[in-house]
Amino acid sequence: MLRWVWLGRVTLACAILVAAMFAWKKAAPSDTLIATVTFAAATLVTVLSAIYAEIERRPLGKVFYGTQCAADLLLVTAVVHITGGWSSQFAALYILVIASAALLLPFRGGLAVAAASCLLYVAEVLWLRAGTPYLGATVQVAVFVVVALGSGYVALRLRQAGAGREELAAQLVKVQLEAADILRTIRSGIMTVDVHGRLLYANPAASELLGLDLRAYTGQPVLPALLPVSPHLVGLLERSARDRVRTSRAEGFIRRGEEEVEIGVTTTVAEGTRPDGLVTATAIFQDISDTKRIQSLHVRAERLQAVAELSASLAHEIRNPLASIRSAAEQLARRRVPEGGREDDDDDRILHDLVVREADRLSRLLADFLDFARTGVSQLALLDVGAIAYGAAMLAASHPDRAPGAIVQVDIAPELPRLDGDEDLLHRAVFNLVLNAVQAVGDEGHVFVEVDRRPADARSGSSTAITGELLAITVTDDGPGIPDALRERLFEPFVSSKAGGTGLGLPVVHRAVEAHRGVVLVDALPRGTRFTVLLPMSLPSTHSSFAGVAA
Repeated sequence: MLRWVWLGRVTLACAILVAAMFAWKKAAPSDTLIATVTFAAATLVTVLSAIYAEIERRPLGKVFYGTQCAADLLLVTAVVHITGGWSSQFAALYILVIASAALLLPFRGGLAVAAASCLLYVAEVLWLRAGTPYLGATVQVAVFVVVALGSGYVALRLRQAGAGREELAAQLVKVQLEAADILRTIRSGIMTVDVHGRLLYANPAASELLGLDLRAYTGQPVLPALLPVSPHLVGLLERSARDRVRTSRAEGFIRRGEEEVEIGVTTTVAEGTRPDGLVTATAIFQDISDTKRIQSLHVRAERLQAVAELSASLAHEIRNPLASIRSAAEQLARRRVPEGGREDDDDDRILHDLVVREADRLSRLLADFLDFARTGVSQLALLDVGAIAYGAAMLAASHPDRAPGAIVQVDIAPELPRLDGDEDLLHRAVFNLVLNAVQAVGDEGHVFVEVDRRPADARSGSSTAITGELLAITVTDDGPGIPDALRERLFEPFVSSKAGGTGLGLPVVHRAVEAHRGVVLVDALPRGTRFTVLLPMSLPSTHSSFAGVAA
């Protein structure tokens, strides 16, 4: 708008000078002088203003805009004076000056320019020009006032609308920036493609999950590159873009080298949001491997709970008749009723020993049942987990099942905090894990028992349902590993790869750890197996520092 004001000012000054040149001989010397000075002043003011605003790019304020309006008022007054005063056809130019001032200046500034216009016009037609009709001058001044009020009102509303539009634009930019930040930092992958499979958007999480630099495919077909990585994701995107079908909570996988990662996928379709009118499909996907693992932990816990309740009932029902049977067998052996004057023969003695031996075996099995059925922490105390793990490992190392060449090594981190728990339950859990490892390695094997603290983001490569800092008990062996057929059923009762085993050792470990709000994780190693017990820490207290090797 300011540039248009400059152009109009210079054009008007040039027109007056040209008109004066054509009427130079007829014009009064004062009019010729005014026309020349006006042209020079208008040109000078315009050039200086352009240098100030366009070349030096100084900040433009009320003083600058007021100077422009003042220059225009003087120019218009000179034109009106030269062209006849009150009878001049150029008096209407005051209206343009008043309107431009209303837009350039605040409301009061516009009224001040209008008042100056009235004063200059009145001074011109009534003071400098004799015989001016008062009625005509009054009407002209009234028109100036009406134009000033109307222009000021319109300018005020335009400023309010502009302020609202600027505020809305600022809010929109803020929302866009916040949305962009959320999409960049969100852990879920987000991809948008059109019906031709061209990539329109992908956040950093999508590139990280897929193992591809998706930014290089922006604006290009990306589905062929994704097909070897995640054919299920490609199929869902194609189906959504082609058939406009939304998908909710689908599951697939991503291949990253030899690893397969399970993902959950949701797709949505957008129509008419692009200038070319193409349909776009957006996929939101995330790694659900940890979620699946947590779900399996919950299912395992529920299954063990049901079996434990049944086991407790059966153990109590069988234990009493079994004790009666064993007692009756011993009493029969002591009676030694003779037949034909002979004592019991060898067959009776063998049958008696068989009954007693099998009754003892059933009694031990029932004791395992009762240990497995025990669900709660009965004696809560502050425990030194390092000392408990050391004692349980040393007890397992002295077990008769340990081969002479097997080595049990214990490493306890210093300054471990104590935690609330049941010493008997934790001791039994660690003992069973170490004993299983000792029995698995055979001769010349190694078993490593470690106890240390883990931060919340370092949990043996897996996320769990527990949070905060953890105590980790790790039992690692270099034995033959767990058979594939047993890996999925490892913590189920009565599942065992050992001859004569009851299959209750690991279920007892699971339930003991679960009673302490922890989890048991199993990792198959290139050689051997690693069991990790994660326990949430509670009260910080004294330290434990044990280290030892049993060979």
